[in-house]
Amino acid sequence: MTAHHWHVLGAGAMGCLFAARLQDSGCDITLVVRDTRPDPLALVLEDGEDTREMKFPTTTAADRAPISHLLVTTKAYDVVDAVSSLAHRLDRDSQVLLLANGLGFASELSGRYPWLAPYCGTTTEGAYRVSSFRIRHAGHGATRIGRSGEPNPPAWFAPWRALENCLWEQDIDSALWEKLAVNCAINPLTAVHDCRNGELLSRPELAREVDALCNEIARVSEAAEFAPIAAGLRARVEEVIRNTASNHSSMLQDCRAGRTTEIDYITGQLLRVADLHGIAAPRNRSLLEQVKRLGG
Repeated sequence: MTAHHWHVLGAGAMGCLFAARLQDSGCDITLVVRDTRPDPLALVLEDGEDTREMKFPTTTAADRAPISHLLVTTKAYDVVDAVSSLAHRLDRDSQVLLLANGLGFASELSGRYPWLAPYCGTTTEGAYRVSSFRIRHAGHGATRIGRSGEPNPPAWFAPWRALENCLWEQDIDSALWEKLAVNCAINPLTAVHDCRNGELLSRPELAREVDALCNEIARVSEAAEFAPIAAGLRARVEEVIRNTASNHSSMLQDCRAGRTTEIDYITGQLLRVADLHGIAAPRNRSLLEQVKRLGG
């Protein structure tokens, strides 16, 4: 197994979690940070009953050294600008993996840098920052990585196989769309109603909203040629809600903190596809407007 040197852009909770796991699999890791930090940077990772300190070298966008492998774990709305800040360190041989919520940023990035051809991923891993240098692994999940039209993984994927429940996804487009569809049905509702995920099923009035929203999302999914996802959407959404019943969605947390949300790359992307196929999606459009009023 050949390990590579990965730079992690977006050193938040998820970025640090994957940095730790890749380091455990034998990869060299460097965190890309906004400003000068202690080098190496010491982080504490809490995982169940296990707590350990890990150290990572750091770099900034202003550095000049080339980057061979770049993992991007920023917020969706930061992906294009963040990668652009490192464009002088990337070339046609650089491997870029986008592991962020939502859809749309990959095509934006490819439009600006057509030679990058990024890979994409989706994960249900959970992590949050306890303090500036302390990360909590809150929930074990599945990670799927791929690139449209590529049934077989590239050589750099070998160390990723050592990560828990991390697989090469031959149909990454379907995996990304399913994640988007589920997020569209859950996250905006929790933000607008200021509730935990589980309340979307336990409160009858919210359960009815979930049903109506899933019907609308399913119509868009079918038009976008994701018929199997459309057919199983309501059951999948209910499964995710039950599995994350006590969680506050990231969109709700962003709204509560007055931060910009990722709604433009979640519901906004669904609406762009709906418009492309001439499908009215008034419930999703209303939610997008309400969330933007709450958090932007």
